[in-house]
Amino acid sequence: MRGPVRWVLWDVKDTVLKVRRSVGEQYCSEAERAGLKLPAAQVETAFRQAYRQLSSLFPNYGRAQGMNSQEWWTGLVRDTFAQCGVDDPALLDSLANKLYHNFSGPENWEVFPDSNRTLMFCTALGLKQGVVSNFDKRLEGILRGCGLLTHFSFLLTSEEAGVAKPDPGIFTQALVRCGVPASSVVYVGDHYVNDYLTSRSLGIQGYLLDRQNCNRHLNVPPQHRLQSLDELPARLKQDAA
Repeated sequence: MRGPVRWVLWDVKDTVLKVRRSVGEQYCSEAERAGLKLPAAQVETAFRQAYRQLSSLFPNYGRAQGMNSQEWWTGLVRDTFAQCGVDDPALLDSLANKLYHNFSGPENWEVFPDSNRTLMFCTALGLKQGVVSNFDKRLEGILRGCGLLTHFSFLLTSEEAGVAKPDPGIFTQALVRCGVPASSVVYVGDHYVNDYLTSRSLGIQGYLLDRQNCNRHLNVPPQHRLQSLDELPARLKQDAA
C-alpha cells in the first residue's frame, strides 16, 4: 500500500534543464576562439564516439579506477578534438580545461520553462525535494547559477555516490537520506531504464517524463507518464487526496 508522498526526487539533465546548444556547437565555438574552424557535425560525431568509448572503459567518471570527473571530462574533450585532427598537446589541454569550466556555470545550461514553477509548487505543498542524477561535482554550482539550488534538501550525484543509474544503489542511498519508505517518495526523470524502471523496482513512485510525446514504451501506464512537468502537481494532489 502506498504511503503519503513526503519527497519528490529529480533527475536533472533533460528533465529540469538541458544544454543550451548542442555539444558540437559549443565545442566549435571554443575551438574558433582558439583559431580553429571545425564543422559542428564532425565534432558532435567525434564527441559521441569518444563519450561511448570512455564511458565503456571508465564508467561513472572513472571513479572505480581512481579518476575524478575533471580528469574524465578533460580527457574526453582531448579525445574529441584529436579525432578531428587537432594534434597540438598544449592546445588540446587548453580547450579541455576551458570547456570543462564553461559547463560549470549556468551560461551553457537552459532551465525548462515548467521546471521552476513545478519545483515551487512542490515546496508549497510541503514536500521535500532532492536530486538523484548521473552527474559530476559541478552540479551544485550549475543549479545555484540557474536559481534552482534552494529547492533541494540534498543533491546526490553518481560521482559522489560511487554508483550510477541504472544501479539501484544510488536510489538506495537517496532513500536513506529521505528517511521515509520508498512508497512515500516520487521520482521524476526522462530515461525509461535509468529513471523509471530502476526507481519503480525499489517501490518508488517513478514518473517518466516524455516531453516529445514519443510514447515509445507502451508498458508505461498513462498515469505514470508526464509530457510536461506542469502535469505533476495534479498527480501529487491525487495522491494526497
